[in-house]
Amino acid sequence: MNIIHGMNDYLKGVDRALGGLVNRALASQPVVVLTGARQTGKSTLVRHLAKPRRYVTLDDVEVLERAEREPDALLEGKEPLTIDEVQRAPALLLAIKRAVDERRTPGRFVLTGSADLALMKGVSESLAGRVAHFSLWPLTRRERLGRGAVGRWSALFAAPEHTWPDVLADDDAPNEVWEDLVRIGGYPTPRLHLADAEARALWFAGYTQTYLERDLRQLSEVASIVDFRRLMRAVCLRIGNVANQTELGRDVGMPQPTVRRHLDLLELSYQLVRLPAYAVNRTKRLIKSPKLYWADTGLAMYLAGETTPRGAHLENLVLGDLLAWRGTIADGPALMYWRTTTGDEVDFVIEHEGRVFPVEVKATARPRLDDVRSLVTFREEYGRRCGPGLLLHTGDELGWLANGVLACPIWRVL
Repeated sequence: MNIIHGMNDYLKGVDRALGGLVNRALASQPVVVLTGARQTGKSTLVRHLAKPRRYVTLDDVEVLERAEREPDALLEGKEPLTIDEVQRAPALLLAIKRAVDERRTPGRFVLTGSADLALMKGVSESLAGRVAHFSLWPLTRRERLGRGAVGRWSALFAAPEHTWPDVLADDDAPNEVWEDLVRIGGYPTPRLHLADAEARALWFAGYTQTYLERDLRQLSEVASIVDFRRLMRAVCLRIGNVANQTELGRDVGMPQPTVRRHLDLLELSYQLVRLPAYAVNRTKRLIKSPKLYWADTGLAMYLAGETTPRGAHLENLVLGDLLAWRGTIADGPALMYWRTTTGDEVDFVIEHEGRVFPVEVKATARPRLDDVRSLVTFREEYGRRCGPGLLLHTGDELGWLANGVLACPIWRVL
């Protein structure tokens, strides 16, 4: 708990892009659920909601015991209630369902958890039709800069396509070294408070031991932490690759069914991100397995034992901002990737408001025509439904690199 209180201090004055949407949901929904990995700032966000609330956490052993033995008594009272780490007592959700069915008051309960309740067996059915669900991801670059925002994705979707260069040029966000953004990641404590690599490595080590491994063991049986760590390392070394559970199992000496169960567990706890393949296929056979990413690039590099960021980490950084952006939209966009068996590949495909936009990420300061070949192919494949392609790079060039493909510095979007 000391770490959490300290983190609250670090987050003073840092607005989260999700805050406004959560407050609006409280005005209409009886239950608001906010989930995300440990230490992303969920507790801080809900403690600073518009109206005062009673607050309890199931990290407190006494409160957890009450939640398990006398759940209805814990919920008594007219004051709105926030319950932190609710996944630790799944039976409490049935009591919340009963309470809401008796008195459907907007904003009555705010629940936070470090596991995706929608993926937990039986939980989604317990609160169906009674809940607004949000996911809080690590800090975006613009949140850390004090702007309470995600990248400029919505601005692009709202603007006429021919004006995209002007829209992106009209922004005063500073350029930053992408390698530093990747190394530090977006967890609030290392991002805002820890100035050197050694201090951040110690924090990541403590996070892995204190929260990650403990929470995972509470959610599901993990027979060997050593084997589990080896699997996490193997996944983090394969960031941006198509998932191959058989290969992973062979490399870490683990049966394929166990690999699948542990990957599900990592996704449930907001560590692993599986990016699905774009499913619309007109003329070419597509790769259908998901690609693997990690929720936080800093933690991924620590787990993999890497010190030099790769292009895949830059992709992962962009995906983190896209996930945070998706969370701020009530009917959020679909995020996918595109790859064919003939070798054409687009890092991200955004499907939103009836349009499809392909995005490619390159760790190069001098983008070339070869870098946009797959974007051009994608646009030819999907025709009028497809908007402009966007090539994000690490240089300064902003302009149309090919017909319908805009090259843009990554810092002008994130």
